[in-house]
Amino acid sequence: MHEFAVWAPARNRVQVKVGDALHAMRGPDDKGWWRAKVEDAGPGSDYGFVLDDDPTVLADPRSLWQPARVHGMSRLYDHSAFAWTDEGWQAPSLASSIHYEMHIGTFTVAGTFDAAIEKLDFLAELGITHLELMPVAEFAGDRGWGYDGVDLFAVTEDYGGPDALKRFVDACHGRRLAVVLDVVYNHFGPVGNYTGRFGPYTSDVHRTPWGDAINFEGPGSDEVRRFFCDNALMWMRDYHIDGLRLDAIHEIFDRSAVHFLEQLAAETEVLAATLSRPLILIAESDLNDPRIVRPREAGGWGIDAQWSDDFHHALFTVLHSEPGGYYSDFGSIECVAKAMRDVFVYDGGYSEYRSRHHGRPVEGLSAHHFLCFLQNHDQVGNRAQGERIEHLIGMERAKVAAGIVLTAAFVPLLFMGEEFAASTPFLYFADHEDPEMAKAVSQGRKKEFAAFGFAEKDVPDPEARETFDRSKLNWYEVDEDKHKEMLAWYRSLIQLRRRLPALNDGDLGHLRVECDEQAKWLEITRPGLGRGDVRILANLGTDPACFATDAGHRMELASHAGIELRADEIILPPDSLAILVCDTV
Repeated sequence: MHEFAVWAPARNRVQVKVGDALHAMRGPDDKGWWRAKVEDAGPGSDYGFVLDDDPTVLADPRSLWQPARVHGMSRLYDHSAFAWTDEGWQAPSLASSIHYEMHIGTFTVAGTFDAAIEKLDFLAELGITHLELMPVAEFAGDRGWGYDGVDLFAVTEDYGGPDALKRFVDACHGRRLAVVLDVVYNHFGPVGNYTGRFGPYTSDVHRTPWGDAINFEGPGSDEVRRFFCDNALMWMRDYHIDGLRLDAIHEIFDRSAVHFLEQLAAETEVLAATLSRPLILIAESDLNDPRIVRPREAGGWGIDAQWSDDFHHALFTVLHSEPGGYYSDFGSIECVAKAMRDVFVYDGGYSEYRSRHHGRPVEGLSAHHFLCFLQNHDQVGNRAQGERIEHLIGMERAKVAAGIVLTAAFVPLLFMGEEFAASTPFLYFADHEDPEMAKAVSQGRKKEFAAFGFAEKDVPDPEARETFDRSKLNWYEVDEDKHKEMLAWYRSLIQLRRRLPALNDGDLGHLRVECDEQAKWLEITRPGLGRGDVRILANLGTDPACFATDAGHRMELASHAGIELRADEIILPPDSLAILVCDTV
């Protein structure tokens, strides 16, 4: 026997179809829920809902399994049936973490959770602590980035379905790798979303770039908030996920006294206490508002960390000239220094791109509340040709950038393949089943980049299977030439970060950053907390740069063979980085 339940507050009649039989449901109750017990239903039973007089059978908005994909019936799934082996698992602390963003569909040729398991030893040996999965909730089509999910409780069949995700998480924990899942709580995908037939999941009071916003504050929003909180708790409780990355929270509109994200943080804290293991929430936000990551006890929302876009934009625009868009607000070495010292480059100052003042200062917060990165899925995949950083600026310059990221006070995030200078691009790809929508996406992509001077023929068609296939990592090149060299560099940087206390200090008040705008060099000093300072010297200029030093400093790592360490000075050629450790206290 199984009791079915569905929220459909405005419907006059609801039936559940189990197999070929229809069963009337009781309701709605005072919260809008309908229920029915069905004797011969259990794990593996296919079912769907019929609303009023429309004979269409719709998937459960809270479906745990969609083997027939977004337009098909749901299937009952028993979370308790999986045999976990990770008893006693505790994720590493956020402060000590090194994150690695990955897209399961292109991480391997097979593009499944089971295939990804084969690469976990490589990542663990590299020194990664947290794997951040791009969204895995069921979406229309057989390929995509995952941000158009519609069955948010169901794991996509493309990657292997619910049991496969559990096998992946279990295997990660067996190698001391935590798992963070990217979830999208700001919109539903455009194809296969039937939630609107059940209730007011969205509202036209606010609009997002993808359509109507999620209804977090209007009539019926209590149950909508419950839907998304329950979704988040399910991933962490039933799939043993160690945390969530919350996509584009600036497109979550909520004027309630208790913001949805504050509610989510509070409920996550309760779940963590119940499970006796740490759980983290990481936001993507362009609001430059430190209240997001400020603890709830101090008047914040209590999200543990957020991506630091200003750091990326500042560093990227120094490495590579990129006109237009939000990059127009950046481009100086001083922006990089400010991002390293203050987190937000725009912390109340005037933004030319936005034509207004933007942000507020970060005060009294550890740098460990912020993730820094050189690349991520957006910054690579939203380029016309999906170029990675090494494709744009070359090996030597990319090594300098990696050194800055992995010695910064923030929590570092790598994007899959970055660690071995992958030759493959990461392109935007999708598989919209509606021909008109597919055509609109393809044409829109070409028009978007025509403004940047790209000919239509040079912009890959996101709907083409070839675009997806070209984005798959080539693991055979890991041991070849420059790829092997870059991998060795990343390993050395990660090992150094793990070994030196100075590189794990999140107190921004301890950090010293000096720069020269004309010569394009940076000098970052990280205090050693009683075990000696660390100095990171980076030359991104066109001429050699000279830095004073003394006999107490030894060169720990150098990105370039031409770096000279003398008795009282160190000379860095263009596009080079050196890390010096002072052994004296």
